[in-house]
Amino acid sequence: MKFLPLVLFAGLWLGIGYSSATAAEITINFVGDIMLAGSATSLFDRQGYDYPFSATAPLLQTGDLCVGNLEAPITRTGTEFTEKRYHFRTNPAATIALRHAGFSVLTLANNHMMDFGAQGLRETLANLNHQGIQFTGAGESLNEARRAALVRVKGKTIAFLAYSLTQPVEFFATGNSAGTAPGYALFYQEDVRKARAVADYVIVSFHWGEERRSLPKPYQTAAAHRAIDAGADAVIGHHPHVLQGIEIYRGKPILYSLGNFAFGSRSTAAAHSIIGRIHLADAGSYLEILPLNVLYSDVRYQPQPANREIGRKIIRHLATISRPFRSRISCENGRYLVKYVDHQEQDAIRTARR
Repeated sequence: MKFLPLVLFAGLWLGIGYSSATAAEITINFVGDIMLAGSATSLFDRQGYDYPFSATAPLLQTGDLCVGNLEAPITRTGTEFTEKRYHFRTNPAATIALRHAGFSVLTLANNHMMDFGAQGLRETLANLNHQGIQFTGAGESLNEARRAALVRVKGKTIAFLAYSLTQPVEFFATGNSAGTAPGYALFYQEDVRKARAVADYVIVSFHWGEERRSLPKPYQTAAAHRAIDAGADAVIGHHPHVLQGIEIYRGKPILYSLGNFAFGSRSTAAAHSIIGRIHLADAGSYLEILPLNVLYSDVRYQPQPANREIGRKIIRHLATISRPFRSRISCENGRYLVKYVDHQEQDAIRTARR
């Protein structure tokens, strides 16, 4: 009999095999902010919109689903919202590239999705529908914006929900007006419970936090905990453009910010990112981390799997900012896995260091 190494994750012992995922296991790749416009527009127009995904597509396609946050409308039309500093829109050619890269679901609840108004959103939804990419977090009405994207995989139903907790509030859907799903507790708690009734797994995305801040604010932690208390199996965060910590709450992962992914900006602050790969199974679920280099001067708008040196730097940083949540990242057979350190184990670690 071949014994498998054991990984302690959220209080459960899970066998991590040497081979690929079993048929019963569902693997979902989550990436950070996708904004295929801004200073990268001219390059993408020349190189094509497959360019930003060329280096990571093999990773994104390894698994059953791939999910990202679409940070700009995909539209040629609409009325520009000029009452904030930055407003973007993406060439519709990008929709085909997103499908080619492997994206199954895109979250739309963010502070740029309404940059070109209801018409810009309407065209975005039509473009995504045409390519068979599901979406959640925005719609023609509040009810549509709050509607879950339901995906059937390996005999299981997975529900995705997305909410914005960022300004401008004018982007929020109200009644029959188009917009994004507001991240009000009353809304997401009710939506998670409804999704829980029809789905085997529920994943919630929040657009929240402060840009360039590596630790979540208290309201982020409160919202994530409420979502999990209501029945969510994982919470994924976006907006800060940099990595934030990872928490395991009641045995469920919270990735407070994945940072930027394919993003049309030359910011030096947004240097590192990750693919959060969640493995779901009836016997227990676990989280795997794949480090990415997204620094413009290194990758020119094309996220790259991090080399060994940069990868270790990213993991050390992520481990440091995850320490307040008692989460620890370990390397198991060449894979970075997130462990939950309980109080007893923490005491043993402190004693060993003395």
